[in-house]
Amino acid sequence: MRIGQGYDVHPLVKERPMIIGGVRIPYELGLGGHSDADVLLHAVGDALLGAAALGDLGLHFPDSSEQYANFSSLLLLKDIARLLQQDGYEVVNVDSTVVLEKPKLAPYREQMRRNIADCLGIGIDAVSVKATTSEKMGFIGAGEGVAAHAIALIRKV
Repeated sequence: MRIGQGYDVHPLVKERPMIIGGVRIPYELGLGGHSDADVLLHAVGDALLGAAALGDLGLHFPDSSEQYANFSSLLLLKDIARLLQQDGYEVVNVDSTVVLEKPKLAPYREQMRRNIADCLGIGIDAVSVKATTSEKMGFIGAGEGVAAHAIALIRKV
């Protein structure tokens, strides 16, 4: 068994969609970044890559590559699942937390869990997605960005 931790942060910007956990969330601001800027899937991906000692998201999907401009992070997560499988690992579970002030994520949480589970080929009961605020402190509290943390457990098969 191996454990990995992931963290990601993206700024809130105008004229971009807010996509978190593969779900397009109606909101006046979106997440800025090279790909679709899905902060949750990026944290999950980094946790999985870290657990397998396979580097990080930037190594496999560099933001300097036009190939990944506006790219779906669901596809990135599927690629990471393939990398793990090729290395002889399977995902045991994923636990994650999104930190943002607005909007509320509760209506979208189950779809996010389902999306992550589907990408990784695991049951939805092995995926946790939580949300919290920063109590109006820091850049998140000021409505300038969104962060996500994730932990993943993998094992050799």
